[in-house]
Amino acid sequence: MTPPLSGTPRVPPPVASERAARVQLVVFDVDGVLTDGAIYVGMGQDNKPVELKRFDILDGLGITLLIAAGIEVALVSGRDSNATRLRAAELGVAEVHHVDGARKVPVIEELLRRRGLEWEHVAFLGDDLPDLPALRRVGLPAAVRDASPEVQALALWTGTRPGGRGAAREFAEALLRARGVWSAVVEEYCGDRDGDA
Repeated sequence: MTPPLSGTPRVPPPVASERAARVQLVVFDVDGVLTDGAIYVGMGQDNKPVELKRFDILDGLGITLLIAAGIEVALVSGRDSNATRLRAAELGVAEVHHVDGARKVPVIEELLRRRGLEWEHVAFLGDDLPDLPALRRVGLPAAVRDASPEVQALALWTGTRPGGRGAAREFAEALLRARGVWSAVVEEYCGDRDGDA
C-alpha cells in the first residue's frame, strides 16, 4: 500500500514542449493508474459477482480538461471491468478497451489506424510490466510515481503522485501546460460553471 502523501508537495517535472505539441491521443492504463490497483470483489444479492474500484475525482477532472482541450482520451486495460466502463461513461470517454492477456499494442494500433495517427502522436500513462510494449512505441511515455522500475526507466515523464491518487490529473496538467493551453482550458472550464451562462 502506498503511504499517505505528506510534507512539502513535490513539483512534477515539465513535459517537453515539442513532444507535448505532437500528442493527439492520451492513453491511460486503468488499474494502478486511474485506481490504486485494489479490486474489491464480492457477491451481490442475486449471487452474481460484483467488482468495485476506487477512482480519484482529481483524475476525472484531468481527463475532462484533456477532452476540453481537444485531445482524445482512451482507457486500455488488461482487466474487463464494468466499474471502468461506468467511470468512462461518466467522463465522456468513448474509447474503453479491455484486452485479454493485456495485449495493448494491437488495440492502440487500431485506434491510430482509424484516426490516421502515428505512434509519435500518442502519450501513454502506465505503471507496470504489461504497459512496457506500448510505452516503448509512444511518443510520450509517462509513469505514475509508484510505477515499476522498468516502467520508470522507459518514461520520459514520471509524476510525483501515485496511481489512483491524482496521477492522471497531474499528467494532464503537465501536458496542457507544456502545450501552453492550461490557463485557457481552466478559464473555459470555470467560465462554464460560474452561474452567468
